[in-house]
Amino acid sequence: MSQFFYVHEENPQARLLNQAVAVLQKGGVIVYPTDSGYALGCLIGDKDAMARMARIRQIDMDHNFSLMCRDLSELATYASVDNQAYRLLKSCTPGPYTFIFKATKEVPRRLQCDKKRTIGIRVPDNLIALALLEALDAPLMSTSLVMPGAEFAESDPEHIRDLLEHQVDAIIHGGYLGEKPTTVIDMSEGAMDIVREGAGDTSHFL
Repeated sequence: MSQFFYVHEENPQARLLNQAVAVLQKGGVIVYPTDSGYALGCLIGDKDAMARMARIRQIDMDHNFSLMCRDLSELATYASVDNQAYRLLKSCTPGPYTFIFKATKEVPRRLQCDKKRTIGIRVPDNLIALALLEALDAPLMSTSLVMPGAEFAESDPEHIRDLLEHQVDAIIHGGYLGEKPTTVIDMSEGAMDIVREGAGDTSHFL
């Protein structure tokens, strides 16, 4: 049975977020809100927890997971970002974007896209997610909570509880979020390639 935390959307309670961090640090998998629906998260180095997330979504372990970072300085630890890209990111983060970059040596090989050695990275525009990342003091290995056969990430935490309360260790209730897939920008080869148009404005990259 998972723990279920009702966290205020605009003033997240530190006590509850610290409890969620404790769950992660014990090898747990959590559900938490982002600016693009709910997501699954675990610690970067936790292979077993990552495998559990893959089983929940019924995806392969070589699926492109993302790193959820609290700010650009943390992002730059895990991704090779040149000055031009950094300026662009500064203008649109936090926000509903997933950026694909060459991974640095800080990213475990199993988390990188096999052929290109890339990693997807996000800085979410969600106060609960940012406060959680601050409390954790590290990025989260993450994947959108898109259930098998669904097109979009889950958005209703009560429904998520019905689906997953016996499969995850904690669920953070951060309100009903709606369907807002991220815009995916591949910047791994220098040029900018818009892989998917979503909630993020693409005019910055044209």
